[in-house]
Amino acid sequence: MIWRNVMNLLIVNDEILTAETMKEDIIWEDYEIVQVFTAYDAEQAKQIILEKKVDIILCDIEMPGENGIELLRWVRQKNLEIECIFLTCHANFIYAKEAISLSCQDYILLPARNEDIGSAIAKVVERIYRKRDDIRFQKLGKEFVRERIKNSDEKFGDKRRPDEAIKEVSDYIREHIDDQGLSVNVIAEKFYFHPVYLNRLFRKEMDVSVGQFIINCRMDIAVPLLIDSNLSIKEIAEQVGYKNYSNFHSIFRKNHLIDFQLSL
Repeated sequence: MIWRNVMNLLIVNDEILTAETMKEDIIWEDYEIVQVFTAYDAEQAKQIILEKKVDIILCDIEMPGENGIELLRWVRQKNLEIECIFLTCHANFIYAKEAISLSCQDYILLPARNEDIGSAIAKVVERIYRKRDDIRFQKLGKEFVRERIKNSDEKFGDKRRPDEAIKEVSDYIREHIDDQGLSVNVIAEKFYFHPVYLNRLFRKEMDVSVGQFIINCRMDIAVPLLIDSNLSIKEIAEQVGYKNYSNFHSIFRKNHLIDFQLSL
């Protein structure tokens, strides 16, 4: 099981055009947001929050009537597990102080690039996944963990140190380097990690992402074969887990900054 939930976001802005433009212009899928709702005042936002599953609020602070701070205060009073990012045209210290006291995750000054908003969203999404993982692992009793391990092919212990965990993952990658479906999601499922958490752990121990480590291992095998073997590029690509020549060629050039012209 890959522990990845649908992530929904609510844009709250009294300027309808601004809200709808933001909804349309930002590629939300890049930040693991599946559904985006829009509200044009705090009351409409509350109604959506109560009726829909909302994980993140992207909210203008200064709105007629009830402002963004008051909306977030209502969310906190309801004990709703919703993260918030505020957007504002003014660097107001009082607003910033109140936002921090209400556990607002970011405070973005407008005008802002879509990339800056996306970056803030990505950080909040990762925080949500990390928090959910922590809650899940806390709820997993020792007996249940033992049963999961017993029924799996891998004896991946719940109490292993990060370096031991990453050693098992890296060994698994090397042993299955010819698997065309090898990916961070597949590996995370195999070892009962969330993909985001696994990547973070891997970077901390190995200084590269899981995906880049897979590429590095494949290139370490492919380069000697290209130099010393009589195998065709197609055969070498298949040996290191690439389905076709073009993918292999593209990744090879990107990682080694050289081209090759050999028989297929």
